[in-house]
Amino acid sequence: MFRLTNLIASVVENKPERILDGAIAIWNFTNRCNLSCLHCYSKSTLDEVDTLTTEQIKKTILEMKANGVKFIIFSGGEPLTRKDLFEIADFCKDNGIVTYLSSNGLYFTKGNVQHIVDTFNYVGISIDGDEPTHDYFRGLKGAFKETLKAVKLANSTGAKVGIRFTMTKDTINSLEYIFDLVEKENIPKIYISHLVYSGRGLDNLKMDLTKEQRRKAVAFILDKAFEYYESGRDIEIVTGNMEMDAVMFLNRFSEKYPELQETMRKRLVTWGGNSAGRKLLNINSEGDVRPDPFFPLTVGNIIEQDFGEVWQGVELLDQLRIHPRKQISGICATCEQLDICNGGSRARAYAITGDLWSEDPSCYLTEQERKR
Repeated sequence: MFRLTNLIASVVENKPERILDGAIAIWNFTNRCNLSCLHCYSKSTLDEVDTLTTEQIKKTILEMKANGVKFIIFSGGEPLTRKDLFEIADFCKDNGIVTYLSSNGLYFTKGNVQHIVDTFNYVGISIDGDEPTHDYFRGLKGAFKETLKAVKLANSTGAKVGIRFTMTKDTINSLEYIFDLVEKENIPKIYISHLVYSGRGLDNLKMDLTKEQRRKAVAFILDKAFEYYESGRDIEIVTGNMEMDAVMFLNRFSEKYPELQETMRKRLVTWGGNSAGRKLLNINSEGDVRPDPFFPLTVGNIIEQDFGEVWQGVELLDQLRIHPRKQISGICATCEQLDICNGGSRARAYAITGDLWSEDPSCYLTEQERKR
């Protein structure tokens, strides 16, 4: 995740850099879901039966803690379909692990919303655009109204709440709408995700933005980040699954604060770009462990192995942890900004070329931008 607004404030105001002290696990606790979203990578349905037991999950949480995992994002499917979800989240809390909830919001009610926000450190709710766009993308008429109601309910508690938005050709015209919504409702955070080709994302490769559309979208997001900082608007902007955004951000930051260019660049190198297998991992509903949710290869399974065996003893993870990943070919081989983006998504590279170490085909940087 690339935290634009936090970076601007910390460098301009000479605050200590925000360092991720530990790894983040995105855990798909269930493959059961009440929606059928076009871009979903998990192919979820309501008919799924949970594979992982409460006891298995708790055992793995303790193993993850022992191996430096300090954050767990509760995902799915729709995680709130698991009856033991709050028990699991409380167990994380008891063991010092920070929990985030990623939800479609349809199970939020006046009766349970306080319990939800009290349980999780952060709640992210997905909205894919204006009402017609969201309902089409989520495969359910009326989904938008219910999801927006959930956002307002959660936000009214004063808890840390955010809107999650995935950019595709079908949703990109709603990008400005989403920012307007965040501003109107005073939502404290907006997370903008680029599409990764995996699961339904791979099936719908044609949904992805062109490089020209992506550049225009990122430019708009950067405009908003600087606008919010300069106006004192307390809205956090984060982008995900496109670490090249950091290079475009650095160029824009350098225009505004040339005297702080090298300071910002050092911060970005420390951030490290794509962190799959290094500071990020995924566990799916079957217990398979991957370097990220979209990764084409598994590195182990928590039902069959101790998590520590998986996280510490796999050659592929050792390769992914090389920083920068100089083994990547194509334009990455000569890119002078590789230490910032770390080569981007290995899942996208594999999906298009079948080669885990080819360039990220979605990189939109120009030849000039790839130079220092």
